[in-house]
This record gives sequence, C-alpha cells and structure tokens, in this order.
Amino acid sequence: MVVFQVARVETTPFDGQKPGTSGLRKKVKVFTQPHYLHNFVQSTFYALGADKVRGATLVVSGDGRYYSKDAIQIIIKMAAANGVRRIWVGQNGLLSTPAVSAVIRDRVGHDGSKANGGFILTASHNPGGPHEDFGIKYNMENGGPAPESVTDKIYENTKTIKEYLIAEGLPDVDISTVGVSSFTGPEGQFDVDVFDSTTDYVKLMKSIFDFESIRKLLSSPNFTFCYDALHGVAGVYAKRIFVEELGAEESSLLNCVPKEDFGGGHPDPNLTYAKELVARMGLGKTNNESEPPEFGAAADGDADRNMILGKRFFVTPSDSVAIIAANAVEAIPYFSSGLKGVARSMPTSAALDVVAKHLNLKFFEVPTGWKFFGNLMDAGMCSVCGEESFGTGSDHIREKDGIWAVLAWLSILAYKNKDNLGGGKLVTVEDIVRQHWSVYGRHYYTRYDYENVDAGGAKDLMAHLVKLQSSLGEVNEIIKGICSDVSNVDRADEFEYKDPVDGSISKHQGIRYLFEDGSRLVFRLSGTGSEGATIRVYIEQYEKDSSKTGRDSQEALAPLVEVAIKLSKMEAFTGRSAPTVIT
Repeated sequence: MVVFQVARVETTPFDGQKPGTSGLRKKVKVFTQPHYLHNFVQSTFYALGADKVRGATLVVSGDGRYYSKDAIQIIIKMAAANGVRRIWVGQNGLLSTPAVSAVIRDRVGHDGSKANGGFILTASHNPGGPHEDFGIKYNMENGGPAPESVTDKIYENTKTIKEYLIAEGLPDVDISTVGVSSFTGPEGQFDVDVFDSTTDYVKLMKSIFDFESIRKLLSSPNFTFCYDALHGVAGVYAKRIFVEELGAEESSLLNCVPKEDFGGGHPDPNLTYAKELVARMGLGKTNNESEPPEFGAAADGDADRNMILGKRFFVTPSDSVAIIAANAVEAIPYFSSGLKGVARSMPTSAALDVVAKHLNLKFFEVPTGWKFFGNLMDAGMCSVCGEESFGTGSDHIREKDGIWAVLAWLSILAYKNKDNLGGGKLVTVEDIVRQHWSVYGRHYYTRYDYENVDAGGAKDLMAHLVKLQSSLGEVNEIIKGICSDVSNVDRADEFEYKDPVDGSISKHQGIRYLFEDGSRLVFRLSGTGSEGATIRVYIEQYEKDSSKTGRDSQEALAPLVEVAIKLSKMEAFTGRSAPTVIT
C-alpha cells in the first residue's frame, strides 16, 4: 500500500475569492495560477473545522469542463493531507450537480460509509475551455449548497491564509476505472472510491416516477422525443435513462457526449444558445422541412437547468414549475399524498402563486439561490419549487434538477395521454400549457440579460432605480410619457426576505416595480458570471381574460419592455442598445 506524508506549503492570499451560493467562478487562467485552487480548498477545510473534516467522506466530481481532472487530483491530495477518510469520485470525474446532491444524501459506500459533503467542480451554464470558465462550490451534508455562514468563513480564510496541506507521495488516482484505491498516511487509511456516475441517481428517479408509463409514452407511434445535453454532463444520464431505461431511440439524443469545452458552445439551455434543438423543434428562424418532435428538452453544463419545448412551442420556466405543481399529485407517484407547499424565486413570474392559491397550498417567495428552497424543504414546508432561470426541482434533493424536470413533464404527458397512446390524437405540450392558462390565467413574461457590462455602470443604474422609488408620482409621470397605456406603479421596493426557518434576513435581493394591474418590472445584478456584471430585467404582465391569453408574448409585453429600458436609462448607463440574451 502506498504511504504518503503531509507537506505544509507556504502561500499568500489572492484577492476576490468570495464564493456565492454558486461557489467561486473565474476564468481557467485564474484558477491555474500556482496555489489559487489550493488556497480556496484549504480555506474551505478551515471553514468546516477539523472535527468535520477528519474522518469525513467527501464527494469530488463535476460537469467535466476543462481543468476538472487536474482539480480533482489536487483536491484528493489535499483531502488526504487534511485527514479526510474517503473521497468518492464519479467515473471520469463526472457527476451532475443534482446527482452529487443525491449521492451525498443517499449513497452508501461499499464499507457502509455515508458522505458528509462534497466539492462540485462546475461553472454551471457558463462556457468551458482553456480560455473560459471554471468553478468550485461546496455542498453540505444535506446535499445543498453551503449557507452564507460557511461561505463567509471560507472568504475570510482566503484573505488570511498562510499555508495549505497536501499529500506528498500520493500518486494521481485513475478516475476512469470503477474501484477503490487505498493509501496510508499519518492518520491511517485513505480511500478513493471511483463509482458509476449514474446508478444512484437512476435509482432515485425510479423511486419518484412511474418509468413504465413514461416508457409507454415514448414507445407510442405518434409521440416523438428529443433531448439536447449541449455536450454537458447530462449526456451521461440521458443515454442511461432515456435510451436504456425508457427505450427512446439513440437518434433522439443531441450533443450527449460530454466535452471539456462543451463542443465550443455555450451550455445554457435557452432559445439563444440551444440552437440545434430550437431548430429541430421548429422554433428556429429558418423553416424546418421535417416535422418537429412532440417534445424537446435541453440541459446546461452541470444538468441542473432545463428548457422544455413542445412542437413549435416554448414553455417558459415560470409556467413550467406552475404546471408541474398543478399536475404533480395526479401524474407523479412521489407526490400522490399531496404537496407540502410550493416556492419560487422572486424574479420568477407569479404563475405559481395562482396555482398555490387555487389548490390551497403553502406558498413562499424567496430570493434567488437554491439554499432558500433547501431551508424550506429541510423543514418539511416545500415539495416543488422553481426559478425563472431554467431551474426546477423538488424535495428529493437540495439542488435544482434538469432531468427530474424533463421526467416530470414526460409523466404529465403520459398521464394526460394514458387513453390514447395507441394512435389517437395526442394531448400535446402546447395543449397542456394553453389549458393551464384557461384555468389560471397567463403571466406574459420575458427576461432581458445584459451580460458582461461595466460593473460601475451597472451599479449606477441600480442606484438610479432605487432613487426613483422615493417618488412614485414622478415614476408614473415618466411612465405615462413613455407609454400612456401602461398601468400605474402601485408599489416599489428592494426585495427583502426573512427566512421562516432560521430567521435570517436577506436584503437588496432585487429592485421591484409593482403595477396596479399585477404587472411587474424587476431588476437584478446576477452573480453567476465570471467577469464584469450581468443586469437582468424581468418583465411580466398578468392576463386573466382567457380570450386574450393567446397573444405573442413579445408583442403583449412590448409596452412594458419599452418602459423598463427607458425608466432604467439602460443605454445611458451601460452603452448597450440591446440585450445579450432574451428569454
């Protein structure tokens, strides 16, 4: 058995190693600086405390982006030196973010061990490659992202760190082959367990959904299916679940071979970046001569986000979570005894609110960040939740889950079509959405992203919007000058949230303008980029009249869009005449 020693390596702090709930994200060239990753990992071990690190079992895997394999070997050696007992690695270093959460919560090792937490190596939906983004975040024993109390400690440690520990004499571990490698150090045995990336996650999905009913849907002669992993880690799960377990044709999978640079694309499942799927589903700018599939979906790099499409039809993420919640009890066995409650992030449209009221469910509006949902779920207060940024999930884990969302939609389609799979007319994705609107009304909704704008200009824009809120009379005067048909602003604020579970208060979570007719404008600075600032503008209009729910979304929202851009003085503050992405 290989014996290793512990080396103490002197280091100095790096500026800007402040992690959010999405962890630390920077360009690869930043992470590959000598000591940079080491400093952050050691600061995390210090933040957790020796009592939680020594003897622990930790998961280390990610979305397979560039630099992941090198980072895994570094973390293995540092974990060994810090007294960790076991490291679990998904084969080839691949585990989706939801799978990591599932593994932390549910997996039992060959020796009966359970995980205490894990490092996820991902920058989510950001591009990958030598000149693109890398990221790392720590998830706790509940499978959810580290709370602010931990990330704040990590950050403070990064500012004062003087040394890190690393194992000398520990060779790189072969992470391409399933099996356990054992080593000996000053504190005894240290194991690296490389395991199949899909087994635990598939087992969990089978405990939630009726795979047999979905299999019948996918084998129906009049149902066609398409899934695009955008060369992210979802491809590993797509082949196993959709093809091997559910019988879909392998030709229905697009871009399902994980690549370190995501095939040169942007692994963000939206109408802008999932070009091939959008074209195949009949939503591209050029006419597709072949008949589009009935159902299409896409994932981001680490498979926690999803986009749902019907034939020539886009389902907004805000509608998606509302429709899943409205149909979950009937269509998904896991929820057959009822929902504990539902929740959405503040910028997400109020479609879920209407469902909650209609079904008499507990409802929560939380800041952006999955940890807020996790608190509610740990307390048994929430079953289904979602964010407008293409994240949907439930209390089966403590992360959003893109493949779960696809299986939820397939379950709803299977339930709605249980009597007509032999060749009758299918209830389509579009039918389900339009029926939902007829019952609950429609929340016309769009998001404008202004990416990589000057950080100073972005802050000035937000300060301008806050200042305007002190005089709603002036705001309404400005709005009437822009578009006289738009309703008056009834209330404006910066969203603040008091967590009903732990009592913590989160301030400055987005600037809101709430109109008398239920419309909303929301402005936020996003923290998911690796450089510059991203301004997100959310525009929403509620329509209860079922005769008016079929309008084109951009047409219906055009007056509010104009108000948002002119009220915020977007071009003056950012120099941008158009958004980078519209979703």
